[in-house]
Amino acid sequence: MIPRLHSGFGKQQLPPGFIERLVEVGFNGDVEQRATSRSVFATDNSIYQVNPAAILFPRDADDLKKIAKALSDPRFADLTIAPRGGGTGTNGQSLTSGIAVDCSRYMNRILEIDPARKVARVQAGIVKDQLNRALKPHGLFFAPELSTSNRATIGGMVSTDACGQGSCLYGKTSNHVLGLRIVLMDGSDWWSRPMDEEALAKTLARGDRIGDVHRTVERIAREKRDRIEEVFPNLNRYMTGYDLAHIRRADGRFDLNAVLCGSEGTLAMIAEAELNLMPIPAQAALVNIRYSDFNAALEDARTLSALNVASVETIDEKVLGLAKNDIVWTDIARFFPESHTGVANGINLVEVLADDEAELQRKLEAVTAVLDEGLDINRLSYTVVRGHADVEAVWNMRKRAVGLLGNVDGPVRPVAFVEDTAVPPENLAAYIREFRALLDRAGLSYGMFGHVDAGVLHVRPALDLTRDDHVPLLRQISDAVVALTRKHGGVLWGEHGKGVRSEYVPEFFGDLYPCLQDIKRAFDPNNRLNPGKIAAPSTASLLKIDEVPLRGAFDRIIGNEIRAAFDNAAYCNGNGACFDFDETSPMCPSYKATRDRRYSPKGRAMLVREWLRLLGEKGIDPRRESVRLRRRHPLLSLTARVINSLNPRNRNDFSHEVREAMDTCLACKACAGQCPVKVSVPAFRSKFLELYYGRYLRPLKDSVVSGIETTLPLMARIRPLYNLVAGTSPGKRLMRAIGLTALPLLPRRSFSQEVRRLGVEIAHAREIEKLSPDEKDRVVVFVFDSFTSHFEPNVPIAAIRVARKLDLIPYLAACHQNGKALHVHGYLGRFEKAAAKTERYLRALADAGVALVGLDPSMTLVYRSEYHGLRTSGRKATVLLPQEWLAENLSRQSIKPIPSPSREYSLLPHCTERSNLPSASNQWKSVFQALGASVHVENVGCCGMAGTFGHEVRNRGISEQLYAMSWAPSVAEASENKVVMATGYSCRCQAKLIDGRSLPHPLEVIYTMLD
Repeated sequence: MIPRLHSGFGKQQLPPGFIERLVEVGFNGDVEQRATSRSVFATDNSIYQVNPAAILFPRDADDLKKIAKALSDPRFADLTIAPRGGGTGTNGQSLTSGIAVDCSRYMNRILEIDPARKVARVQAGIVKDQLNRALKPHGLFFAPELSTSNRATIGGMVSTDACGQGSCLYGKTSNHVLGLRIVLMDGSDWWSRPMDEEALAKTLARGDRIGDVHRTVERIAREKRDRIEEVFPNLNRYMTGYDLAHIRRADGRFDLNAVLCGSEGTLAMIAEAELNLMPIPAQAALVNIRYSDFNAALEDARTLSALNVASVETIDEKVLGLAKNDIVWTDIARFFPESHTGVANGINLVEVLADDEAELQRKLEAVTAVLDEGLDINRLSYTVVRGHADVEAVWNMRKRAVGLLGNVDGPVRPVAFVEDTAVPPENLAAYIREFRALLDRAGLSYGMFGHVDAGVLHVRPALDLTRDDHVPLLRQISDAVVALTRKHGGVLWGEHGKGVRSEYVPEFFGDLYPCLQDIKRAFDPNNRLNPGKIAAPSTASLLKIDEVPLRGAFDRIIGNEIRAAFDNAAYCNGNGACFDFDETSPMCPSYKATRDRRYSPKGRAMLVREWLRLLGEKGIDPRRESVRLRRRHPLLSLTARVINSLNPRNRNDFSHEVREAMDTCLACKACAGQCPVKVSVPAFRSKFLELYYGRYLRPLKDSVVSGIETTLPLMARIRPLYNLVAGTSPGKRLMRAIGLTALPLLPRRSFSQEVRRLGVEIAHAREIEKLSPDEKDRVVVFVFDSFTSHFEPNVPIAAIRVARKLDLIPYLAACHQNGKALHVHGYLGRFEKAAAKTERYLRALADAGVALVGLDPSMTLVYRSEYHGLRTSGRKATVLLPQEWLAENLSRQSIKPIPSPSREYSLLPHCTERSNLPSASNQWKSVFQALGASVHVENVGCCGMAGTFGHEVRNRGISEQLYAMSWAPSVAEASENKVVMATGYSCRCQAKLIDGRSLPHPLEVIYTMLD
């Protein structure tokens, strides 16, 4: 039994009276001090961990002013704050021991779009892709591109002056900022916009903080102009943060935003931004060029960049290899074919944009003509990708590159600390050769990719920062890379900001560094905004890369074996792909519904990581505790669990807060399929729940839900009684008291009755082995799940009839537990026993040489994931999904389908199927195409039901919210001429419960087409 745990995050760190003061000044946002929230906000996408005192979630600019007002109280003079955007910074920019101010939860609105002026005004917390989705109908977009665009906030982009692919064409964020609404620490609320001399003179005459700021910045720009030109490199990626070189614009106007963009929250809190918008290019194409050598790709990039292209990106063999094993590869593999010319060890992606098809063709011909002339041993081959959809699919692979580098086995993993250096493009190839030699001498592996047209290189050396011998390498490599970038005329911070790496600022800025100190002092006289970064007063110091706490120092106590045993929870690198705002993206539904970062894969991973650390401090190995629990009958520990559940001393057990975060997980496994690092929340959630409920009592609903597969046959026999409980008001109240709701009713005619009528036999391996080879080849054994069989018998009956239409011999698998419900709720001992028995039966059938076919995607994929974790020996039986089976059999059958030309077919895939089996949708398309029809696969997220999740009272609100976010509009399109199908049982159940619509399974539709 695990002990009671108390996290260091739970200790009060705010000075007494601060929360009360916030209430007094009228702060309307949220205040988070719980250990779990602070644990999640202690990390970003960097190697560091800094525990905040609290997190504030303001609702508007007035709340930011109220924060400043509360902090002006002399009692809180030592309290500091750090603004935070998407939390994906790679250098600890937003990490703080003070208060984190997160605008993403509430300040995420588009305030104005003016298509005529090509201007948008937004709050700081809106996500870039969210803004661009709203701009698309106007033919406009916010241009600076970055790999984290589906979770990066505009405020965060401004704070790091972010940019990425295409920066040579579109520039950085600062190039598109027209105005910034900022709040200073004295409460000043100011719109910063470029000023002519008259407006500047009026502002300089002000006697307040705003006047002082402008006087200081104007003086520096005027007095140090010549020196600034000497110090600042002439780079596309000029030095971010306090950009002295662009205070005076090309038109002569004074622009304070040059200083604010890239200031990383050290000068002001950003409330709103006014942004310049660009027209969406009408035509787009990519030329993907394969090279035998990465250096050859780099050298070639200079030639390609001169061809009037929009951008050139380079990817090395390591990133390419990881991408081939990622979910995105299915959609783009055809653009990167293997060929007889050799293995690709580097790729250049060359983007071509145009206003019309003719212009695009001319530009492409100019590029391909050069390539056709120069195909040699290094430049192997190329392909051309046309159309926005396919181009975006390839760019999506490139965007995932940062996260993919973390998807390796073992504790030595690529980490960010020298990952965004920039040098003049003409020096890049030589610079990279020396960079690689530096890492090779240190004996480190690494992955490389970058914006070669801009001279920016992304490198992540692989380290294990729990090791004493690897920690010093941070300093050694960083110092060497700084010297190397300076040698080649570049900068250390090409696009990811300074953050903890600010210690190198004085070295790069030289005698201009005091100017940065003056600017910091003018904006923030008491050094309370994100102190220690970019510039520090003479009485304080900048942060140092090896003095800020490392994540590895916290992980050391967990140990590598336990880290490996908990499904990448401890290896989450904070890339934040799970913070995707898009409701049609499968990952992560609970975060999308709540906007609470604790309820995301990253959040839950950080909580389990802290939980494992606390267990490690007490010398507890969770694996051994799990074994002990399984050996002991639950009744023997009942008394102890009752006492622990009632004991007031256990109220502050950190495990309770972790369990609360786990309760909202839908166990949809989208994270297991879509997270670049393959963090699998359902897997480590089950392990946590097993141990948690080894100490505390389970809710009654868990016992009901976990036994549902074994009790459903009994319920079917007493159908009237079950329906009385599930379908009447008194019965519903009883179920709600247990914790269950929205239960489906059993149909009048049962599956077993229909099976007997159809004369379908139960499959036994010994009997099947007696069949002839030809007969075996025609046998299909359906491994139907209990839920579909009992609540929707028409679906498995349709599967049987389709098999017979295809001249196949259908059998039914004998009744065995799949065990998914057991696994989801942490009954792992019972799951292993049930699954082992089922696996033996299925393997015997598979060994007999017949096909096994499941029906529900979520249940069927358990045989491929959870079952592979079983300790049974030998290979596991493969249970096909319906479309996999049909794709194989339709191609070898002579069929005459009866298509309905007046009907449209639309498919809503199960989110587990979509995220863990990316080929599934295309297989359904192929099946319908073989039947003379086309099907449109809708881009929807989670329906919100997710097995038993939506049937639990505590989850029903989130469940219905998720359904409304992406499923409801698609379901509403169903009509006599448009057939909307769904592959998941729980999805069809949700649609029927909420909208009263009975969505058919594709097999039901296919049967009618074969009839």
